[in-house]
Amino acid sequence: METFLEIIKYTLPSLIVFITAYYILKAQLENNEKSRRFELKLENQKVITPIRLQAYERLILLLERISPETLIIRVTISGKSNKQLQKELLQSIRAEFEHNLSQQLYVSTGAWDIVINARESIVKQINTFALNVKPEDSAIELSKEILENQINIKHLPARLAIDYLKNEANKYF
Repeated sequence: METFLEIIKYTLPSLIVFITAYYILKAQLENNEKSRRFELKLENQKVITPIRLQAYERLILLLERISPETLIIRVTISGKSNKQLQKELLQSIRAEFEHNLSQQLYVSTGAWDIVINARESIVKQINTFALNVKPEDSAIELSKEILENQINIKHLPARLAIDYLKNEANKYF
């Protein structure tokens, strides 16, 4: 029994020192890991922030380019029917949108959804305005219809989406 007490007398303090050292080392290693993760996150932010900001810029440019009044200016009207103009406007919107699809990776889901909704609203407006014009009319009549109605619409889809994107970008950056 006496030897057993002797063994415990030497092993118990050693065990306590070992457990203490283990927990101190474990805590230090966890702190080092947290520190490395934080530094890595900071480095990533230095790279990602300009890319995300550029994504907001590109989406705002997309919305500006697909707004009906801008489209009318960019698309050649003379010598076309209103159906041809409608088709070209919709093709232009589709091409612009497809060119910027990858930007959804860098913006919030809400921002991307608002861009999609704006695009769909603009397409719907163009199709509705095309129905208001006689099929035999020229593209000039459709362009007049679109421009006149843009003046009367209080909340333009592209403008609302641009304002949303600006507010979100200002919140993050």
